[in-house]
Amino acid sequence: MNAQFKKGVLELIVLESVRQRDMYGYELVEEVSKVVDVNEGTIYPLLKRLTNEHYFETYLRESKEGPPRKYYHLTAAGVLYRDLLEKEWKELTEKVGGFLEECRHG
Repeated sequence: MNAQFKKGVLELIVLESVRQRDMYGYELVEEVSKVVDVNEGTIYPLLKRLTNEHYFETYLRESKEGPPRKYYHLTAAGVLYRDLLEKEWKELTEKVGGFLEECRHG
């Protein structure tokens, strides 16, 4: 997938994943990778920025496999931001899809 396309939808995918349930970083990498190919070096800076922008809250939870894990929880502001991104995504895909159809038949 084109890197710029991926970058544009990554926030929406991350926010939606955490809206479904609280997750820790590596778990998010695995979840997002089901949709677009990403690695930890892409996800962790995004999580830090979204947390700094108050879209996520974090908390520690004990782990059976080592040290406690930092979990991400979507805040009310995060839900609103996620909804806005989804609306923008739908508008964009409709406009681009319509444009491509018009060009194909016009």
